[in-house]
Amino acid sequence: MIKVGIVGGTGYTGVELMRLLAQHPGVELMAVTSRGEAGVAVADVFPNLRGRVDLKFTDPAKSPLSDCDVVFFATPNGIAMRQAPALLDSGARVIDLAADFRIKDLALWEKWYGMPHANADLVGQAVYGLPEVNRAQIRGANLVANPGCYPTAVQLGFLPLIDAGCVDIAHLIADAKSGVTGAGRKEELPYLFAEASDNFKAYAVAGHRHLPEIRQGLGLVAGEEVGLTFVPHLTPLIRGIHATLYARVTRDVDFQALYERRYHDEPFVDVLPAGSHPDTRSVRAANTCRIAVHRPQGGDTLVILSVIDNLVKGAAGQAVQNMNLMFGCDECAGLTQIPVLP
Repeated sequence: MIKVGIVGGTGYTGVELMRLLAQHPGVELMAVTSRGEAGVAVADVFPNLRGRVDLKFTDPAKSPLSDCDVVFFATPNGIAMRQAPALLDSGARVIDLAADFRIKDLALWEKWYGMPHANADLVGQAVYGLPEVNRAQIRGANLVANPGCYPTAVQLGFLPLIDAGCVDIAHLIADAKSGVTGAGRKEELPYLFAEASDNFKAYAVAGHRHLPEIRQGLGLVAGEEVGLTFVPHLTPLIRGIHATLYARVTRDVDFQALYERRYHDEPFVDVLPAGSHPDTRSVRAANTCRIAVHRPQGGDTLVILSVIDNLVKGAAGQAVQNMNLMFGCDECAGLTQIPVLP
């Protein structure tokens, strides 16, 4: 059994991790930390876990994290980079669901995240945890930087085109929409029911912190920098991301076949039949990215539709997928649940 700890268990990502790990056949959940809820039963905070997770939250300083085989950080940015070194030294492996180790250029990271980075060495060691690109490296990693939610949907949508070199990579556009859980479990005015419900708006048009992460990932595949306009939107959904992606064709290929070949053996990427329109509820609570390929009026612009659950394939599910790879488990273990409808 893989002994697992979670640092920061009271957010939406933390409870989603517990939901997935509780049904994993090869996992023993050892510790879930929270300073504010230390001593409180997990099921008292999250009643959906009653009878499935019998732990109490523990203070991080008193938690047996160093006895774990793997520790997930479901914490705000800036926490894992300070606490991960001691855990790695103890022999635990670490999966960070925040952004501390995602961007290799530290000056760029500090610009977008507004704080000095505490551990340059670990940034160099970390493997970016997008299995559809880095599966082999993830298997041997001690530290995995779990991708962000928008970057997962956008990169999976664009990757086959970038890989094939058949679109103009200087002028890519990602128009993405997210449910309110993408902002985390916090009390802030924009995410109150009366503010977010029956409303729809763009935000961070001048620049979102996931932009450099997406450009880094696509650039590594392209072998050069990519130009990307990325505009996120807040929608009155609890969970889900819908990314509508635009790229100008520079070389004609069978684009439907291109996507089907690229993702044929990927257990969590579903390329839909030509002309399909995936919706966010078709992936709700599942570790699946559904993709559809369109070429309106046969013109020179491709439109790729990519949908994920931001808390699962965009966060906790992808983290469990990475854990499975790191420990030689079936990659799909604990992740085969059917999406929830309606």
